[in-house]
Amino acid sequence: MTIRFTLDGRAVEAREGETIWEVARREGTTIPHLCHRPEPGYRPDGNCRACMVEIEGERVLAASCIRTPAEGMAVKSASERARTARKLVMELLVADQPPRETAHDAASPLWRFADAQGVTHARFPGRDHPAAPDLSHPAMAVNLDACISCTLCARACREVQVNDVIGMAYRGDHHRPVFDLDDPMGASTCVACGECVQACPTGALMPASIVDRETQVGSRGADESVDSVCPYCGVGCQISYKLRDGTIAYVEGRDGPANESRLCVKGRFGFDYVASPQRLTVPLIRREGAPKNLDVDPTNPFTHFREASWEEALDAAANGLARIRDARGGRAVAGFGSAKGSNEEAYLVQKLIRQAFGHNNVDHCTRLCHASSVAALMEGIGSGAVTAPFNDALLADVIVVIGANPTENHPVAATYFKQAVKSGAKLVVMDPRGSTLMMRHATHRLRFRPGTDVALLNAMMNVVVTEGLVDRDYVATHTEGFERMEAHLAAYTPEAMAERCGIEAGTIREVARLYATAERAMIFWGMGVSQHTHGTDNARCLISLALMTGQVGRPGTGLHPLRGQNNVQGASDAGLIPMVLPDYARVGDEAVRARFEAAWGFPVSAQPGLTVTEIIDAIHAGDIRGLYVMGENPAMSDPDVVHAREALAALEHLVVQDIFLTETAMYADVVLPASAWPEKTGTVTNTNRQVQMGRPALPPPGEAREDLAILVDLGRRLGLPWDYAHARDVFAEMARVMPSLANITWERLEREDAVTYPCPAPDAPGQAVVFGDAFPRAGGKALFVPAGLRDPAETPDADFPMVLTTGRQLEHWHTGAMTRRAGILDALEPAPTASLNPRTLARLGLGAGESVRVETRRGAIVLDARADAALQEDMVFVPFAYVEAAANVLTNSAIDPDGKIPEFKYCAARVVRA
Repeated sequence: MTIRFTLDGRAVEAREGETIWEVARREGTTIPHLCHRPEPGYRPDGNCRACMVEIEGERVLAASCIRTPAEGMAVKSASERARTARKLVMELLVADQPPRETAHDAASPLWRFADAQGVTHARFPGRDHPAAPDLSHPAMAVNLDACISCTLCARACREVQVNDVIGMAYRGDHHRPVFDLDDPMGASTCVACGECVQACPTGALMPASIVDRETQVGSRGADESVDSVCPYCGVGCQISYKLRDGTIAYVEGRDGPANESRLCVKGRFGFDYVASPQRLTVPLIRREGAPKNLDVDPTNPFTHFREASWEEALDAAANGLARIRDARGGRAVAGFGSAKGSNEEAYLVQKLIRQAFGHNNVDHCTRLCHASSVAALMEGIGSGAVTAPFNDALLADVIVVIGANPTENHPVAATYFKQAVKSGAKLVVMDPRGSTLMMRHATHRLRFRPGTDVALLNAMMNVVVTEGLVDRDYVATHTEGFERMEAHLAAYTPEAMAERCGIEAGTIREVARLYATAERAMIFWGMGVSQHTHGTDNARCLISLALMTGQVGRPGTGLHPLRGQNNVQGASDAGLIPMVLPDYARVGDEAVRARFEAAWGFPVSAQPGLTVTEIIDAIHAGDIRGLYVMGENPAMSDPDVVHAREALAALEHLVVQDIFLTETAMYADVVLPASAWPEKTGTVTNTNRQVQMGRPALPPPGEAREDLAILVDLGRRLGLPWDYAHARDVFAEMARVMPSLANITWERLEREDAVTYPCPAPDAPGQAVVFGDAFPRAGGKALFVPAGLRDPAETPDADFPMVLTTGRQLEHWHTGAMTRRAGILDALEPAPTASLNPRTLARLGLGAGESVRVETRRGAIVLDARADAALQEDMVFVPFAYVEAAANVLTNSAIDPDGKIPEFKYCAARVVRA
């Protein structure tokens, strides 16, 4: 419905639900505002009265941010009465501010609007009780003497991020925001998302990086703003780098399709790793006779390496690999690409190995996170990507989160789950480890026994079948193989599975009914599902549960494996996988190979390549003697990592391309200094299938180069006729060979920033929800694949009575190469810990903070104990970002037979006092 009214004498139209302020903004009329933000998720509050307008025929002025127009209404935003009232409001607010010359943010909206209205000082007395600074948090400065009680910070915390840390307390002139029970910010439960900082219009809450610690004077003013994408998890938040004097001063969120301006602690405050003194700035070549081990100080690599020119380093890198190829055959050289770089880089890495060495032995970190999910999805529905975006949780009636900890690993995605619950959705959290933050919002909490996912999920499907909850019409028209699945499930009653999985039969039935009878339900899963020897079976069960209830292909429904790294979806799409080419085309398919051979101009091997862990084993066997690694860190990320490190040390020639001297680079023969994400041009694809444009904010430091340029130079030295001059050239080739990129051009991405695939036309939006009509399998139908019970590869016994599980933390990411060199993130989580249930600690005679030794059959590490009531009593959790207590010294290298993924989430362990 359209509403017609006049604004300052002009005829204008309002869409349904639009406020006067929104119409004025769209029409180019500026109305001051302080307590209102136009970003999605923020409701108008109307409490600051800075946006008052005059409405003809009404006695009092109206706050334009909360007033919706009526047909025929006459609104005056620039009348004398409106302007005088707004100026008086601004004068009253300025009276309570620190003087302009010592303002905490001289570039804040408050001072900008004050200047625009000619308010330079106030005639009124200010507060006689100014608040003292709160500098307890390493990321944020709190100066409530600048607070105007607009409540934006509370709305940001409670309603947008849904963290419920900030509230408003006290009354009258003492009214102000508080953290928890009026604790210092640094001692509160704040997760440092910084949403309150981005929302604050006065400088009362500021990034600590732009505030002088002594004077607390700062400014959000910037020399330049560069739009890009966050370099951390797979959510793909759009960000804006704010530059001053050639450095990143701070980061803000942008209104991107995945984040709607929201960020987490890593995206907002984890940017200073790019300026770390440990950045690689010159090419390095190993010194003659220098041992290959971890005894290298990354701040002084010259004990083991010497500087080299780019010409010498590239020649040494290429010649060493070519020498092995010529002497032993191409299969003696392998490659690891990166999910932390761009789509274009991933594409060239896989092409480099396939073209220069004639085989498919190239892989990346998807092997260590969601390979089993991709295997099951490709088998069951014909696509390895998500069927709907995580934002669709807002449309769902029931949300299932299993084997994932989104509040720590995908915090911005988690905001949508929490918002959905506040709007009435039911949240089911199923996880052996549990998540205190996520479970706080859950309506159903199932902490099942570790390693029993299949038992629990089969029991739920048994309920769906036996209680007549199957969507028979959907099954008949969209699927095949259901009869076999139905017969398979007969033995998996909730009563039969309850003891095995540790969940009561009644609870299993209740949750199964809740999911099956929902009008719209979504399933999200993480590496707690995938990182098992039965990870593919786990994913098969989730797929089957969604198919039999018809919960796929409609808004608010679907299957969504939350991707771990910023470009693991895009790197996988680009073919950085040993058994498939770009767009998951099987190397064993003759027609597929013929298509790529025609496009590429070289023969493609029909033999599937080796995976990450298989390459490590092949090095031990002597079959692989050379390795090229771009942006990966197998010396930290591989299971049974001592085994991996021994392999790296045994190589004849190892070339590592990275931004730091990582643990893997310490074993290298040649180290090529590369570009961090804020220093390069390229696209990435997030977990929602959104292809997004990344732009450089800084040049690489010293002699470091952009990764794409290094790849092209290396390829040419290996005899490849590459003539790529820019990332757009590579993207254009990708679009020619990848149907998924149809109708997505470099120019369109530069213009729109993000486009979802598949995209039906050059001027059409992409399809956020897919497979409503058919699946990309032969015949168009999805396949039910039954999964039987299987124990983990290693189970607890008398010697190792506990279950070890590993993962990430909110503040750190992957192997810590970036986040542990980010000052604020490392200050928030400076040291490794082993989390145990408080009752377990008491039983072992240990206390939180005490040094403990965690042991498995592969090794031992020493770290401090941390109490975590979310963990089951027979579990211990260790994050894997800390080299001084590397969790993967402990983990089991047993792999899933289908996805070839290691069992990071389960092995037998014991914990003793150190």
